[in-house]
Amino acid sequence: MDTAPKNNLRWWILLTVIIGTFLGRLDQTIVNLALPKIINDFGITVSAAGWIATAYILANAVFVPIWGKLGDTIGRKKVYILGFSIFIFGSVLAGLSWNLSSMIVFRVIQAIAGSADYPTAMAILAVTFKEGKERAQALGIWSSSFAAAVVFGPLLGGPLIDNFGWRSVFLVNLPIGVLGIFMALRFINESRSEAKTRFFDWWGALTLGGMLSALVLVLDQGADWGWLSVGSLACYFSIIVLLGLFIKVEQKAPEPIVDLKFFKIPAFVNALINNFVVFMGMMGGVFLIPVFAQTFLGYNATESGYLFIPMAAAMMLAAPLGGMLTGKVQSRYVIFASTIVAAIGIFLFARLDPRSTAFDIVMPLSVMAFGLGFGMAQRTNIIASVVPQSEIGIASSILALVRNIAGAFGIAIFATLLNNRITDNILTINNFSKLYNFAPLEVQKYVGLIILKAQVDAYDYVFVVAAIIVFVGAFTILFLKLKNERTDIKVHVE
Repeated sequence: MDTAPKNNLRWWILLTVIIGTFLGRLDQTIVNLALPKIINDFGITVSAAGWIATAYILANAVFVPIWGKLGDTIGRKKVYILGFSIFIFGSVLAGLSWNLSSMIVFRVIQAIAGSADYPTAMAILAVTFKEGKERAQALGIWSSSFAAAVVFGPLLGGPLIDNFGWRSVFLVNLPIGVLGIFMALRFINESRSEAKTRFFDWWGALTLGGMLSALVLVLDQGADWGWLSVGSLACYFSIIVLLGLFIKVEQKAPEPIVDLKFFKIPAFVNALINNFVVFMGMMGGVFLIPVFAQTFLGYNATESGYLFIPMAAAMMLAAPLGGMLTGKVQSRYVIFASTIVAAIGIFLFARLDPRSTAFDIVMPLSVMAFGLGFGMAQRTNIIASVVPQSEIGIASSILALVRNIAGAFGIAIFATLLNNRITDNILTINNFSKLYNFAPLEVQKYVGLIILKAQVDAYDYVFVVAAIIVFVGAFTILFLKLKNERTDIKVHVE
């Protein structure tokens, strides 16, 4: 049975899950900074080092739905603490790894454990904050910790790596993690689904895990392999076959790991579509910002991280403000307006060129983050509001999965789009350009200027495409209808 904690305790619970979420997301961003040092120490190639990130993404995506189901089944507090504890253990092992193989194994352990955080944390907050307006504010504040982790990763990682070596980015998780576990033991109340589980859907977990592995693998490696290579085609085939098997298994499973009846709820499906489109456009565009800053503006990794501080501040400010509108303005209108603002922020990046200043990056990032953060509480709250309380863990794991896949899609699509656009631009600009002095130095300058122009124009093009996708995504939420929209968890759908 769920028990509602006292008023003061509720906010301690929120702080507790924020620490866990922040630490897990921080690890994902901070490790990327350490890759050059790891490559040098292990004597590996950049391509081989890419599997450190790929292995983490694969394992994380596969286990999110499994943890969500387990949390609803055996208890969310148990699963949260178990996942957090294993994550800390995996972090220490990763900090002690001696070669690439050991690092990949320990990163997989981290990823499996870290994937428990999102579905269980969201479910814990949903059952802790039962009053809808307050719940939306709590979910909004919690969601802003994702942005904070993205920003503080480079800020904390740079000094740690420079002063204590790359192993410190893993070992620092130990003291923070111990604090988080202590707070979880002290403050979080146990909750689980009231429906008794007799069978765990192992076949559903296996087919879903296989399908997600193939999907994430081709999204991560497709650009290097070639989208029509044998490896990519094998992944496409695996995705189709395993998806078909997964649907058949879930239709017959007495207690499915993903309840397909959720997809008969229009509001649930609509919210997922909006999240997918928005996160695909946002992640696909924004991942290029540090690359642009370091390639064309001469920033180093730490300086690029500083650019994202106002972004985190804007999102952390906007999230609770948007949550305050719950019950006062219909959710779809808040999400629509916030998404339009985010699209405008992304569109402003299309003005970037090698003469741009830090303000030219910070201002669009802040506008985009404020827009995204303002509707974050409603995006998350809708998912928690239209499903039975006993299945919030499963529903939230689906939301996490959709956002992760959307981000992977965005990065894969826009990276390919950028490269193809650069090639096309070089040919186009060269056709409309003339060189009258064929001295070697002048030819070198000529080629360099064409490539520079082609690259900058390609970045601007990708930002425009990303803005259009997010803009279109704003209108998808207008189709969402909640019957007698209220501010508690008893919202009904048409």
